[in-house]
Amino acid sequence: MTQGKPRPELAKTALLRIVDGAALTPEHLQLTAGWGYAGKGGVTMPGKGKTASRPFTAEELPGLGEETLDVFLNARCYWKNVPRPVWEFTLGGYQVLKEWLSYREFSLLNRPLSADEALQLTWMARRIAALILLRPALDENYRACADKCI
Repeated sequence: MTQGKPRPELAKTALLRIVDGAALTPEHLQLTAGWGYAGKGGVTMPGKGKTASRPFTAEELPGLGEETLDVFLNARCYWKNVPRPVWEFTLGGYQVLKEWLSYREFSLLNRPLSADEALQLTWMARRIAALILLRPALDENYRACADKCI
């Protein structure tokens, strides 16, 4: 997922893009889209943030529904093609990617994301997409194992 060439169905997932195609600079990595803020006592609270919903393109469609999202860091920079099931994936009741973003809002960190941090969201989205794509096989394997234990 994080090294070498990604599998074709995951390669176009959550790619960092700049709206005007400019070269990436630290200013592009300032997470200011409203994903998180300091609540009472300095506790990080999730914000609404900014996403743009759209249909998949022919190259993007990885078998994860009909809709994908572009997830914004700020007005000029975004992660392109975060499939809706990946975006809505939860662990322990928390929306994984949104929660990750909430703790990295510029006003909370007082610095832009590093390039590695920005790439981390891409890697997480690809891992989640792989898990979702594997779900039918994993469920079948579970059923087969459970049937043998009865």
